[in-house]
Amino acid sequence: MMRYLRALIGIMARELFRFVHQRERFVSALVRPLMWLFIFAAGFRSTLGVAIIPPYETYILYEVYITPGLLGMVQLFNGMQSSLSMVYDREMGSMKTLLVSPLPRWYLLVSKLLAGVLVSVLQAYTFLAIAYAYGIEAPPIGYLYVLPALVLSGLMLGALGLLLSSFVKQLENFAGVMNFVIFPMFFLSTALYPLWKIQESSEFLYTLSSYNPFSQAVELIRFALYGQFNLPACIYTGVSLLAFLLFAIIGYNPSRGMMQHKGRPTA
Repeated sequence: MMRYLRALIGIMARELFRFVHQRERFVSALVRPLMWLFIFAAGFRSTLGVAIIPPYETYILYEVYITPGLLGMVQLFNGMQSSLSMVYDREMGSMKTLLVSPLPRWYLLVSKLLAGVLVSVLQAYTFLAIAYAYGIEAPPIGYLYVLPALVLSGLMLGALGLLLSSFVKQLENFAGVMNFVIFPMFFLSTALYPLWKIQESSEFLYTLSSYNPFSQAVELIRFALYGQFNLPACIYTGVSLLAFLLFAIIGYNPSRGMMQHKGRPTA
């Protein structure tokens, strides 16, 4: 048990040190959601009214509605950044030291996932602090209730990043894959507009948005931020987490996953 604990602490400490030394990563993770909050929300406020929908009990401003979605954006980009670091470490050879340890590979991947979630939660609360200073306030208890939702959604999005990194073997190819995944997931979700607005324009897009795991993660965060529990969103996010993580573990198994199909050796 001590070996498992030391490995977990070491992986998390390495991720935190990397996060502290790479300050541009922290800034870039906040620039995108802050631009939506300060610039786009101000422009869309008069054109995109939001009716009274759960968990809100009154009419709200547009920037209030998109704040949970922007928290999801922070975690989505962090999950992709963590998977990008996996591809980088594999190309540089530093991952070999990690994956050849006597500990189970699934445990090492889960530890890496937990380390990424720790960073994403820190980024999410920093964004909440900036939003609070901007005048977007949630109930005080919501800042505590949202923590489990951020952890679960961060695990799900991080597991998706792990799955992608098991397929992408070259660093230069990962940026295109990230954009191919991030933008459809973000724009086909409830992060920027409620489902009923999407349904008004297209039933097909409404169906895609309803089954988008990112939509469920955003709704889980939205309800938790206002002291409520969204059971369907929690179940959907949890099932997506298990599915992504299972396929990621298979993908990182040299004898069964995608790594066996490559001609050059990989860690």
